[in-house]
Amino acid sequence: MSPLLFAVAALAGGVGAGLRYLVDLGVARLVGARYPWGVLAINLSGSFVLGVITGGFPAAAFIVGAGLLGGYTTFSTAMLDTVALWRDGSRPAAVFNAAGMLVLGILAAIGGLALGATLAG
Repeated sequence: MSPLLFAVAALAGGVGAGLRYLVDLGVARLVGARYPWGVLAINLSGSFVLGVITGGFPAAAFIVGAGLLGGYTTFSTAMLDTVALWRDGSRPAAVFNAAGMLVLGILAAIGGLALGATLAG
């Protein structure tokens, strides 16, 4: 890997982290912060876009996938939110968050792969 490619991917990761913050903040303002809807939206949209890139534009996978989407998506925050929901007594929400994130993320990635393959022709 060239130093330039590494630098571009690192910069893209920083942009992704900034986008994650803005999306999470925007969703929380829109629907409230009792449930981590922002993190769900971030991880599902990231899974979908990664599917599109992987399925149709693999040359962009390192910069967009590892860089931008690596900074944008957040498994650790999703799991911390799950533990916090459980600890606070919101057990059904905690189970939905953990299982829903996995199942919906897989479905989003599958949909993205299909769209990517279609766009690539």
